[in-house]
Amino acid sequence: MTNNNSKPLQLWSVQDLVSENLESVPSRYIRPEIDENIIVTSAGNEVPVIDLSKLIGHDTHFSMEEFEKLDLACQEWGFFQLLNHGIDEEALKKMIEDVTKFFDLPFEEKKQCTGENEGYGQALVFDEEQKLDWGDMLALRTQPDSVRNYKFWPAHPLTFRETTNKYSSEMERIKTILLGLMAKNLGIDSKKFMEMFNGGLQSMRINYYPPCPDPSKVLGISPHSDPTGITLLLQLNEVDGLQIRHDGQWIPVKILPNAILVNIGDSFEMLTNGRYSSIEHRVVINKEKERLTVATFHQTNGSVPIGPLSELIHKGESAKYKTISYEMFEKLFFSRKLDGKSLLDRLKQEN
Repeated sequence: MTNNNSKPLQLWSVQDLVSENLESVPSRYIRPEIDENIIVTSAGNEVPVIDLSKLIGHDTHFSMEEFEKLDLACQEWGFFQLLNHGIDEEALKKMIEDVTKFFDLPFEEKKQCTGENEGYGQALVFDEEQKLDWGDMLALRTQPDSVRNYKFWPAHPLTFRETTNKYSSEMERIKTILLGLMAKNLGIDSKKFMEMFNGGLQSMRINYYPPCPDPSKVLGISPHSDPTGITLLLQLNEVDGLQIRHDGQWIPVKILPNAILVNIGDSFEMLTNGRYSSIEHRVVINKEKERLTVATFHQTNGSVPIGPLSELIHKGESAKYKTISYEMFEKLFFSRKLDGKSLLDRLKQEN
């Protein structure tokens, strides 16, 4: 995959490289700039865990403590693990099966799904000299139905499209629930977020991170924050690798079984005028085993510009971010390599 403004570039497959019994890391993937800040592993720095069953349903199950935990997680972390989300177990099982089968296909078959900002390959590759991430991906636009381009959706396995459609619907349901809860915590009418996100773009990035003979030299994904509203991540196997940047340090995330990882994106930080913060994250690689994940991104529908909501600019405060159109926001993201929270930094108001 490349950006819209670039010339066609060679398609690289890390999975294909590794299948050739690779003994050393090709220079194209070596990352001398990797920041090896102290990794916090103490229990006191574990990321928040939210039990959704305590926030929805009958009043007898509602927990104000859990509600407050959600607000704190969004403010101080921009990230949490979601348990008891009610996603159909069969839908999760089928997603794991079909994604695994897709990446098991020969490279020649997978590359039939290659596009620019969609399809199989690598994201945001601008030139032949750019350092590459140690991973392959399949990027799809999944909601609403009108944005789907099925030439990028694998024909094999045969159940892939049906499976992905069901999983996509489950992610939409979780997104809607979370937006309502967040609106309540922020003290605004939940209809506000519904109007902004209903019918908005949902896209998926299905990731395959092969093992690496020298994982200390590579990154699965460069440090970045997501440009979207909220992201929902499912880890498909038991191999961890996600790290989040909190208080200036990289913290490894031990993902709980069947958890959905939720992180706040840049546009949501802008909408809340910084009340809720997007999270910078990266992926490190395992030496022995591959890692598979599905990230589902949710963005506003473009009906209103992206910028601080007037309801969330409190008395005595000013807007911390510029307000720009959805189209301009998307253009800015696709015009630059992944680089921390540089997109958000560019959109901050000057003092």
